[in-house]
Amino acid sequence: MNAASTATSIDGAALLDEVETFHRRFNVFPTESAYVAVTLWDTHAHLVECFETTPRIAFLSPEPGSGKSRALEIVELLTPRPVSTVSASANALYRLVDSAAGLPTVLFDEVDTIFGPKAGADEALRGFLNAGYRRIGGALRCVGEGSNQNAQVFGSYCAVAMAGLGSLPDTVLTRSIIVRMRKRAPNEKVEPYRQRIHEKQGHELRERLAVWADTVRDQVADAWPEMPEGVTDRPADVWEPLLAVADAAGGDWPARARTACLELINAAHDNDEASLGVRLLTDLRDRVFCGADRMPTAVILECLLSMDDGPWGDLDDKPISSRTLARLLAQYVTPANKPIKPRGIRTPSGFPKGYYAEDLTDAWTRYCPPTPEQSATSATSATPQVSEGESVADTAPAIRHMSAETATPLFPVAG
Repeated sequence: MNAASTATSIDGAALLDEVETFHRRFNVFPTESAYVAVTLWDTHAHLVECFETTPRIAFLSPEPGSGKSRALEIVELLTPRPVSTVSASANALYRLVDSAAGLPTVLFDEVDTIFGPKAGADEALRGFLNAGYRRIGGALRCVGEGSNQNAQVFGSYCAVAMAGLGSLPDTVLTRSIIVRMRKRAPNEKVEPYRQRIHEKQGHELRERLAVWADTVRDQVADAWPEMPEGVTDRPADVWEPLLAVADAAGGDWPARARTACLELINAAHDNDEASLGVRLLTDLRDRVFCGADRMPTAVILECLLSMDDGPWGDLDDKPISSRTLARLLAQYVTPANKPIKPRGIRTPSGFPKGYYAEDLTDAWTRYCPPTPEQSATSATSATPQVSEGESVADTAPAIRHMSAETATPLFPVAG
């Protein structure tokens, strides 16, 4: 069978299914939509010359050990001309993109060291990432020696994948598809990755993706994929290449791609306060909720501020507030992969804002250390509890003016 007949015999939808399955062997992504997006992103890298834009893909998490680097390793196997780096100058990247070898796929690991709060400003790299998102992007540089200098435009358009802790500058985030990685839960298993074995399998898939991409190149270049309702402007630019790939593959990929588009666009961005977030989650589980199914914000703040060994009375020279509490918790997600947010708690005498244990349970499982024996018993002796059926609106005002020790006799733990 010649190369042309081999190419035309490739089923695009089945090939993308194989790529998704390959990721599932080694990566635990937070949602089905994340698998769809990553698979389409891998494939779009083989067709990047066909598009006006190339979205960045960013694997971000609030804590280390969440599988971000492994995700990049698998992406590296499946994309054309990959170049992995944890440190690079903008000038080197511009020259890499302009080389005769073809457009690279740049993979930035530990990107938080470039843009993190301790890294300082790095406007040149940020400019490379922002400008290279569109085909027309580039940088004007002087080239030559001494006084013999000539202005030259260096292109920056290429596919870029990133992994890091916390968040990214807003200018990069808005050009990116965000996959919010999480630590694996005890019941989530992956196959151990062995480069000597699995690299060949990944490269075989990459070669087949390249062959299939050549068969649909003209179709994709002329495509104007239909956007889901409400997706316009920058989000539409970000997702247009992936939807074009999905439409070319056919099968159930067009529908899955549009579902993923809506879900991931609506995902909120987290921030850089990960370690403090884990402390907050742990204190909420072990010393505030302690089995309660809901808790008013006022009660949570009173309990946190009563902890002599906690940091909550002095966050940037201010005690924790409802706004700070909401910001810290919003970097984690509910079992439905939505940012944790305060919700109303209906009571006979009011509708105060608060948090539900069902929203926090998944984050507790993934990030908090195992509960020591009898930790719940020791914690409940100093923690006011609100169980279903109690009037939390009545308890909250009293709690605000009482220490935890004083409040305990009034609100015993429901057992």
